[in-house]
Amino acid sequence: MGRASQAQAEENRRRVVETASRLFREHGTHASVADIMKAAGLTHGGFYKQFPSKEALIDEATAHAFDELGRHHKDGLEQHSGQRAAAQGALIDAYLSPEHRDSPADGCPVAALVTDMAREGEGQEARRIYTEGVGDFAEWLTTEDQDGITRLCTMLGALVLARATNGSPLSEEILTTARAALTASG
Repeated sequence: MGRASQAQAEENRRRVVETASRLFREHGTHASVADIMKAAGLTHGGFYKQFPSKEALIDEATAHAFDELGRHHKDGLEQHSGQRAAAQGALIDAYLSPEHRDSPADGCPVAALVTDMAREGEGQEARRIYTEGVGDFAEWLTTEDQDGITRLCTMLGALVLARATNGSPLSEEILTTARAALTASG
């Protein structure tokens, strides 16, 4: 019986982290504990059995989002038979697509959490995780001809602007123009 309850507690924790990761990417880290627990199908009272604070959940949910991003990069390489340039091109196409623009909850944590992390104190674990994740993403985007930081900044800026102008023709133009600029010589 103890094993089942421990297994259930681990499953509940995993569900809360996954749910928080999605809600934070969609609504920001100001999403409430009550909303996260409700979306996870759990009671608000159970939160503090799993986490010492909301900040601890933000840390773990941020790490989870970047783990997902890393798995996505690895999967992209496998789908393109280890051809990094092809995997990068496919990533750029998907990143700068209307589908990604319209689905922040399932999208890139770099874009979705940028303003929240800018407000985090330098000593916060979530900000450290975010900074490391940005560096890893930029490194993954680096080619012989293009700097990964420049590519990431272009992608991030285009996605954020496309989300902010969604519903106007400018939004699609931003995505198309950035995608063309990044794939022209890459």
